[in-house]
Amino acid sequence: MKKTKKITNQAMIASIYTVLSIALSAVTFGTVQVRISEALTLLPIYSITNIWGVTIGCFLTNLIGFFTGANILGALDMLFGTLATFSAAVMSYFFRNVRFKGFPVLSAVPPILFNAVVVGWELCLFLNNGVFNPFIFWTQAFSVGAGQLLSCGVAGLMMTKIIDKNNTLKALVS
Repeated sequence: MKKTKKITNQAMIASIYTVLSIALSAVTFGTVQVRISEALTLLPIYSITNIWGVTIGCFLTNLIGFFTGANILGALDMLFGTLATFSAAVMSYFFRNVRFKGFPVLSAVPPILFNAVVVGWELCLFLNNGVFNPFIFWTQAFSVGAGQLLSCGVAGLMMTKIIDKNNTLKALVS
């Protein structure tokens, strides 16, 4: 039964990530993006298995974005964007016990930095015909990082505070 619950929880997290991303596709993809679903990369602070739900949700989002044409980065984002989210979720897990006034602030940093660098790099290559340009890279990395700051640093930390105060929600993600 416990294994079934964990699989169901991961499917739920992946679904929420994907539905949020696609419903808000206007701000999920592109050179200026605030992928609100990235707030879920903080869920691994409650359980290491949540890494899989977030990663699968990111992959499905990028896959759907690719096939619908919403994701301008296409297959590149399916691989590298998903790896960035996976890596960030793993690091969020490792920093789970570092809290500042009850907030897992350090757990919010990897999703911000990893996605800024990786998606910034992807956008740089996309916008400059496959050629790396430091100015374009830093501009895109800053833009993506700012969006991630809103998603993870604001929405994600607010989400953790809500979960921490609600035993029913905490049981769902633990």
